[in-house]
Amino acid sequence: EDNNRQEAADKEKSELEIIKEFLPAQLSDEEVKAAVQALAEKIGAKDAKDFGKLMGMAMKEMKGKTDGSKVQQFVKEILN
Repeated sequence: EDNNRQEAADKEKSELEIIKEFLPAQLSDEEVKAAVQALAEKIGAKDAKDFGKLMGMAMKEMKGKTDGSKVQQFVKEILN
């Protein structure tokens, strides 16, 4: 669209819609935060020294359902 190639843009948009049908549903920010909070309580994570442990468990649980940067953001927020 930025290069005034609407035909190519429309083709890519339609391809994206097809691909989205096969991807797992993405979690909302609230769902990610709640899941990280629950994991933190489960393992007793309370401060920055537990970051690696909590981050690893959270990524394992939410793999393919959310972006790692969101998980990292909420892990840091909860542990601070």
